[in-house]
Amino acid sequence: MLADNESGDTEFDATDSDPQFDLRFSEHPPRGGWYYLEAALTRHSGNRTAKIYIDVGNGYNETDCIFVPSNLRGSIREVLYFPKGIQRLRWDPMETSGRFSQSALIFHRITGIESYCRRAWRVFEDLWRVRKQPAKMRRGVHFGNALLNLSKAYEWSANLRYKRSDGIDYDTFVNRNDTLSSSDYREIEAHIQKLAHRPLISIVMPVYNPPEDFFCQALDSIIGQYYQNWELCLADDASTNPKVREIIEAYARKDSRIKVVFRVANGHISAASNSALELVAGDFTALMDQDDLLPSHALYHVAVEINRYPNAKIIYSDEDKIDEFGNRMDPYFKSNWNADLFLSQNMISHLGVYSTGLVRDAGGFRLGFEGSQDYDLALRCIKRINGSEIRHIPRVLYHWRIHAGSTAASHGEKNYAHKAGLMALQEHVAAIGASVVDGPDPGTYRVVYPVPKAEPLVSLIIPTRDMIDVLRVCIESILRKTTYKNFEIIVVDNQSSTVAAAKYFAEIARNKRVRVIKFDAPFNYSAINNFAVRHTQGEIVGLVNNDIEVIEGNWLTEMVGHALRPEVGCVGAKLLYADGRIQHAGVVLGIGGVAGHAHKFFPSDVPGYFGRASLNQNYSAVTAACLLVRRSIYDQVAGLDEESLTVAFNDVDFCLKVGSAGYRNVYSAYARLYHHESISRGGETTPEKQRRFMAEVNCMKDRWSALLDVDHYYNPNLSLTHEDFSLATHVIKSPHHGYPLKIVNS
Repeated sequence: MLADNESGDTEFDATDSDPQFDLRFSEHPPRGGWYYLEAALTRHSGNRTAKIYIDVGNGYNETDCIFVPSNLRGSIREVLYFPKGIQRLRWDPMETSGRFSQSALIFHRITGIESYCRRAWRVFEDLWRVRKQPAKMRRGVHFGNALLNLSKAYEWSANLRYKRSDGIDYDTFVNRNDTLSSSDYREIEAHIQKLAHRPLISIVMPVYNPPEDFFCQALDSIIGQYYQNWELCLADDASTNPKVREIIEAYARKDSRIKVVFRVANGHISAASNSALELVAGDFTALMDQDDLLPSHALYHVAVEINRYPNAKIIYSDEDKIDEFGNRMDPYFKSNWNADLFLSQNMISHLGVYSTGLVRDAGGFRLGFEGSQDYDLALRCIKRINGSEIRHIPRVLYHWRIHAGSTAASHGEKNYAHKAGLMALQEHVAAIGASVVDGPDPGTYRVVYPVPKAEPLVSLIIPTRDMIDVLRVCIESILRKTTYKNFEIIVVDNQSSTVAAAKYFAEIARNKRVRVIKFDAPFNYSAINNFAVRHTQGEIVGLVNNDIEVIEGNWLTEMVGHALRPEVGCVGAKLLYADGRIQHAGVVLGIGGVAGHAHKFFPSDVPGYFGRASLNQNYSAVTAACLLVRRSIYDQVAGLDEESLTVAFNDVDFCLKVGSAGYRNVYSAYARLYHHESISRGGETTPEKQRRFMAEVNCMKDRWSALLDVDHYYNPNLSLTHEDFSLATHVIKSPHHGYPLKIVNS
């Protein structure tokens, strides 16, 4: 039985907070009994509450309605029971205004036995997912009683899947995942005794007139470390407050691991840090500010990482901020080593731990770079090592103190730090002819890569089937706005049938920059592009959807600058919906099971999670709606998979192949285009399309399961349900010496 709105598979814009459809049936209203509902629903507002209202003669009301959950991708697969005597049904796809798209609603009448089996399977599947969660999450439902009251259990299951989409606040996250119990501490102490190597970790701390109470708390946090093979190398930079010297001397008397030098003249933070560095005897040097805090397990995790990766030269952790009352906030859960993001911001920051030999080889801290002396040091260090020697610990091991005048309180407090970072970065990239300008926000930067005067030819491939109004906007915007000169456009005609299409193809073919070639076979995105690449003449290939529209003329110059870098593979753009919200700002693996678009639906001008929507960086994948890659790399990895991935995920698979070949994929935040998504091709809205889509999902999971589990450029503490870098709602359970983190889904 098919219930449909008049437009079928369509995009809608709800102008009020209660969008609704009266369902029209191909035969008659459903008889009483069990039904299995299949549909696809994508809501762009974030609201995920959908309901079916039932009118049995009393009108619509909140009593006679059925809540209909969906997964992140909008797939609906629900067992429903309809009472007898239905006169009308109403479908409310969400409870807010905004844009959404949906398929027809397909109601399959099923038997009571099939209903029982489907519901039982769903309940047991969800019970298994939350088996290690607190008992209150199960609301009294467990394996032993689920079948005795299956209706209640299935209602719990639906509610669980709905709430899985809700985020949590940081306090809840800390209590759930970052609060150690007494058994955790015992486990840590036992594991320390088993470490094959217990390196001496030297903490470098320059000091100048710190707030006394915060300074004492910082020192106490070091002394309280469970890993005890450390030394504190402290340099007082001629503090004018005599209390500071008294505090330092008192702590040094209590603990022989505290080594102190009192400078006779103030030389600022770089000079003071070098004085502290002269005291260092450890194999590794950790950098710490005078008023910040280390959690008691911080150095333990560093020691474990050194044991696990003895070749590590730089180790960094996640971080958060802490106020004067001890309230933690604003956590930065970082990606693993992300070379291009590091050139956009100092993502190492704290806790940063360096091989002492590397620091000394790099020359220590340089005068003149005060405020960004650690960024300058890190830039010089990474030139001497490779990316595999940089390790990231996905745990908050550093608490930045927030108070007036601190860098943590506001980047604006220390504008000189931004200028020093800009100077250090410009020096770093000067050898390759790149330049550096200010990024969109304080503390961020943009590296502009050179393009040769003799511009390499770029072949832009645009597949299409009819849809001439859409294609015309795409091609004309490229031809009219693009400032890069040396490109060709190859339009791939995939069985267009209209007179308008034939006329337009003849028209554009007269432009010397445009060619039209025919692909006379059913739609297969991978095959179409592989076919077109064989007809290209350019050094660089560009995959472009026919519903792309250029916003700014520098887009191709920006992307070519990255694509020509020898270490770079695929280059993706920042794509916006027509209303200005973000459609693509990089691809995160694992979201929704396979992959999702970072910062989807964010306003285009917001920085995103710690600037990640607005900064150049590496991602595991970028969308092929607008993707550049050198032709040699495309051929090296055998192009797109036209056998197993004909429609979905072929771009993600391609990027992962490129990454596996040793290249870095880059998201450029400064190449901005519109993507009028879903105009040219519908969603996964029919049973046939859904089956094909699930086959492609399974292909990706079979092929790339290890990468989908933990994305190198994401963080296991962040959501795999949402695309907004919100905190994970799952409980992260692991021995505190165990990596990778073990995730228990909820």
